[in-house]
Amino acid sequence: MSFRLAAYAVCIEDGRVLLARHVSPVGESTWTLPGGRVEHGEDPFDAVIREVAEETGFSAAADRLLGVDSRVIPAAEARAGVEHQNVGVFYRVHITGGRLRPEPNGEIAESVWTKIADVTALRRSSLVDTGLSLAEALPATGHVDPVPVGGLIRH
Repeated sequence: MSFRLAAYAVCIEDGRVLLARHVSPVGESTWTLPGGRVEHGEDPFDAVIREVAEETGFSAAADRLLGVDSRVIPAAEARAGVEHQNVGVFYRVHITGGRLRPEPNGEIAESVWTKIADVTALRRSSLVDTGLSLAEALPATGHVDPVPVGGLIRH
């Protein structure tokens, strides 16, 4: 089983959420939250700010920890073909500066502000739904029920 620790930004302003369009090496496009792998020795709190800057061009500040999500992706559905566990640390962030742009030499083709009501019509990662659910519920445990994958929702 492979393993990844990642940090994700939930940035909501004026009824819109900041989303990033990830394009896989085979050209498949999926909307997700800005964020990604926590580097060896890096604090997830620092990683989420770094990832927002890398993927969107924005500077950001973390407002609060929203929660932690752990999911196991079966080998048949995982990119590398082996069972994979992703542990995601979700933060509520706000933008402090910068200018929106695609990720240079990366897998994020664009980032956009999207009305929250429009998210359900997008082909998206389950991370989007998890992050929005955490931001809405603010559960004391920092945990929400897993988001079912299928239809427009992907791992």
